[in-house]
Order: sequence, then structure tokens, then C-alpha cells
Amino acid sequence: MRIGSEEHKDLFCRDFKDSHRVFEPEQLPWPELSAVELERLRSVPFWQEVFQTERRAGAIVGEFAKTIGDAQLKEAIDLQGYEEARHARLIAHMIERYSLNATEEPFKPLPADIRTAFVDFGYGECLDSFLGFGVFKIARQSGFLPESMFDLFDVLMFEETRHIVFFVNWMAYDETRRGRGFAPLRALTSAFYYGRAIARLVGTVRRGQKEGDGQNFSATQADVFLEDFSILRLVRECLAENGRRMGAFDARLLRPRFFPAVGRCAYSLMRLWPTRAAGGHPA
Repeated sequence: MRIGSEEHKDLFCRDFKDSHRVFEPEQLPWPELSAVELERLRSVPFWQEVFQTERRAGAIVGEFAKTIGDAQLKEAIDLQGYEEARHARLIAHMIERYSLNATEEPFKPLPADIRTAFVDFGYGECLDSFLGFGVFKIARQSGFLPESMFDLFDVLMFEETRHIVFFVNWMAYDETRRGRGFAPLRALTSAFYYGRAIARLVGTVRRGQKEGDGQNFSATQADVFLEDFSILRLVRECLAENGRRMGAFDARLLRPRFFPAVGRCAYSLMRLWPTRAAGGHPA
């Protein structure tokens, strides 16, 4: 299948729409938590950041959809905007139900260049999702919260996975239609935006360390609530979960490749370094 073709567009739009799940956050099977489980849930430091991120995501995607002339693409991007806004409603319901320490606050006005904002958001979601896959699996294995709670969070993880697969295919399609479909050129464009996503994450981590405000989303404060946490284990689980979740999509669709490639390289180096430093051999 040729990237940028009508067949390609039809596939990634149809796959995205067909995999949409109909539900209302308030009607999901929210569990009753014990006092210990409530304390654990409330100790997680980034609910405020997650809530604000999801609210802003819905606004960015919804606004970008208004600029799309192609009816099929517009319908799919509108659907993503609806799902992002639904994520915010889900988090808002959880905050209210379990009395979490987060409130609805105004966010900065959306930028005039809404396409760049959408692209930045898409690449940032690729980074957050890759890290989030590993954190989610480790947290689930640890029994930090009851399994029924992780079943609810898995609804979000499934939709985030769909979003990034849709995004990387849309990005490749859009770049090709703009005359920038040459694979090395698309790779350079992706590297540029991935660099911006990493820079934003680093800035968030630094703010969190400076202010102690818990804004470092995803893996950066996993050790606050997970025992036996290590970067090596995190990378291993990120790679395993990324492979499992991406395997559910049509083989003809593109997948995010940058962070899995970086993760595999980092994992190999981390496994080799301690044994070589001690004069041994890698396992």
C-alpha cells in the first residue's frame, strides 16, 4: 500500500472509526475502594497534570478538526477530539468520586498555528504512551490498586494507543500530500518533533523537581508509588507492552517507531554495562 494514497487514508480512518467504543464515563463500573486503596490513589502526584492535559488535548484536536476540508479525515479527527474530551470527563468523574487533589483550572489560549499544536500534541502523545505502557503494566503487576480499577484505566490506554497509530498514519499521509513524502525527509520531520516532545518532558520534570508539584507525568515519578522500580525494568516493560498493544492493529498501518528503537538500544546498553564494568559477560 502506498503511503499517502486514498487507500492508505481510507484504511487508517476506517480502522480508527471502527474501533471506537461507545460509553459514558459515569456509567463505567467504578469500584468501591478501601481506605488503604483510596490513600494510594490519592498519593499519585499527577492527577492535576493529567486532567489539564486531557482538557487541552480535546480543545486542540477539536479546533484542528475545523480546519480539515476532507470529509473523511474531518470525521475521524472530530472523533478523536470527542474521545480526548471524554478522557477529561472520565478523569473529572474520578476526581470527584474519589476526592482526588485536582481541580479544573483555565489553560492558556490555543496557539494561532493550530496544525503545529496538533502535530506537537501527537508526537508528545507518542512519548507519553510509550512510557505509560510500561508504568501501567508495572503498577498493575504490583497490585497498587484493585484489578477492577486497572480495567477502567485500560479503557484510556486502549484509546491512547488508537490515537497514536491514527496520528502517525495521518502525519505520513499529510506530509506526502504536501510533497514531503520522501521517507528520509519524513524521518527528519519526525526527529524534529520528537525532539520537541522530549524537551517539553524534560522541562516538565524540572518544574516538578523545583516546585514539588507532581507535574512530571508518566514514568518520571513512578518510584513514588511503585516498589522494586528500576529504569531497566521500566524500559523492558515499555517495549513488551508497546509490542503487544501495537500488534492488535492492521499490519499495513504505520506504527510509532522512534521510541521503541531508542528503547531497544537503551535496554541493550543497560544490560551490558553493569556486567562489563564488573569484568563479567552479558547474560
